[in-house]
Amino acid sequence: MPSSAAPAYKRVLLKLSGEALMGEESYGIDPVVAAQIARDVAEIQGMGVETAIVIGGGNIFRGVAASALGMDRATADYMGMLATVINALALQDALEQQGVVTRVVTAIEMRSVAEPFIRRRAIRHLEKGRVVVFGAGTGNPYFSTDTAAALRAMEIKAEVILKATKVDGIYDADPMITPGATRFDRISYLKMLEQGLKVMDATAISLCMDNRLPIVVFNLRTPGNIKRAIIGESVGSLVTA
Repeated sequence: MPSSAAPAYKRVLLKLSGEALMGEESYGIDPVVAAQIARDVAEIQGMGVETAIVIGGGNIFRGVAASALGMDRATADYMGMLATVINALALQDALEQQGVVTRVVTAIEMRSVAEPFIRRRAIRHLEKGRVVVFGAGTGNPYFSTDTAAALRAMEIKAEVILKATKVDGIYDADPMITPGATRFDRISYLKMLEQGLKVMDATAISLCMDNRLPIVVFNLRTPGNIKRAIIGESVGSLVTA
């Protein structure tokens, strides 16, 4: 169903954390939350916005946490990448239940369940109006899914990264811990790096900075926020040069 407001972006990359799929659960995937995300994505697809998604795996397995407990870092990261594929398949199912044709594309080959990442093919899917969900991060250990989101956004020539979080933007301190934390409406990449704001890791921010790719950080838990970000409403925090 077309919307009256014109979208500000033609092609976007939505970055979801694995934790976003947990909802109020302590582990795994909450189907209610997956369905809500799928409805929000279906809404922007209906506006003609080409949508790619990168999803994390922290609701199932966190490579960084496991390596801190003594597991080999590369092994732990590969396990985390496989967790993101489980999430990608869950999201694909939720999206297709909303009538949105979806392709899961992975950086680690597993042809039985998903397509291998081939840049031109992924772009073709987007041009045909399919949602593309990128799984398995970059396919390399030591890189976060935030970095994967920045990389994929550049490869598919997305105009913006929509970084969905549990809070309504970027703060100078964790608003969950510090009640008086100040929210930034706009902030530069450099300031984020200098202040060590842990919204995305430094590698991801540097990639976006070098390629002048804007990032919008917003609260996923507010239904309709994805659409608000798409039509250019001031939702969350904008990171630019």
